[in-house]
Order: sequence, then structure tokens, then C-alpha cells
Amino acid sequence: MTVLFDLFGVLARHQSEEGRDRLVRIAGAPAPAFWEAYWARRQPYDRADVSAAEYWRGVGEDLGTRFDGERISALVEADVASWSAVDETMVALVGELAASGRRIGLLSNIPEELAAHYEAHHPWLDRFHVRAFSCRIRRAKPEPGAYRWCQEALGVEPGRILFVDDREENVRAAEALGMGGHVFTAADGFREGLARWESAPAG
Repeated sequence: MTVLFDLFGVLARHQSEEGRDRLVRIAGAPAPAFWEAYWARRQPYDRADVSAAEYWRGVGEDLGTRFDGERISALVEADVASWSAVDETMVALVGELAASGRRIGLLSNIPEELAAHYEAHHPWLDRFHVRAFSCRIRRAKPEPGAYRWCQEALGVEPGRILFVDDREENVRAAEALGMGGHVFTAADGFREGLARWESAPAG
């Protein structure tokens, strides 16, 4: 059995409030407008269709302002920092799964700057047999191609993969392709879900 994990909201924390506040301060924009622009343009950035500079310039345009190079560099740094906290309980669980011989993979919507940060600071990523970062595979959840890329890279049938994500729409997209799915809320719930999935009849 293979477990394919999401990163943020499962193994890593979502943005901290402090980090979110810092981004808004650097942007110098009202928070509601900032977050609307931030998320509206995020998918192409995560998928590496645009660079960090292009992404942040676009956010600035949506806010009716222009971010210069210095401001963009500050926003990139603050953005990476805001996503940098991990869930140590889940990181330990990943270690358990790897030590047991189970194949594990990672599928994350993540821009290059953040992917590089995680690779530099979190050696536990080496435990994954496959690391599918959207910025590297040029596909992002819930696009079917993102899951198919992982399935092919893992070399197993979809029905032998359990996909774990905190967003129901992403889990349902994986299930539509024949994978098992678990909507993550907490480590204990995941353990129970994994045990049920592994004990269920195949097919």
C-alpha cells in the first residue's frame, strides 16, 4: 500500500497569523483586497507558469499599485516564512511509515521558492519515494494530471494509493481517478483511516 500526502495542512502548518499580518504590512494594502489578489493568482505561480516576480507584480496590479524589486524580494521572503512551520507529530508519523517499508509520496501545490526552502531545511523529505511539487511537475491539484503524474511515478495502480489532503475537493479529485481518499483533520484520525483502508478488501 502506498500513501500519497499533501504537504500544507497535513505535514506542514498553514500560514501563521503572524506571517499573514507581515505580508499585509509589507504589501501596504487592506487585508481583504490583498488576500483576494494573493489567492486569485496563486495557482499559476504554484504551477510555475509565472515567476515570483511576475506573480507579485500581478498582485500589485490587482491592488492598484506597483511593487518594485525590493518590495517583491521582501514579499517572497515573508511568504516563504509564513509557510515554514511543520507538524512534528505528522513528520514523526512519516518516519514511522517509511521505516515500516511502506511506499510514501508527496503531492503539493507549492512555488519554487518555497519548495527550495523545504528541501534545504527539512531532510525528512528524503523519506518520500516521490516528491511531486506543482512547480516542478507543472500540474496542480485538483487537476487530474497532478494525480496521474504521481501514480505513474510511484508505479502502482490508483487503487493501491491512499491520498491524504485537508481539502475535500482535492481528495474527491483523487478518488475520481480511482485512488483511496482521506480528508485529513488530525494525526489520530489519519491513523484510524489508514488502518481501515488497509484492512478493506481489495478492489
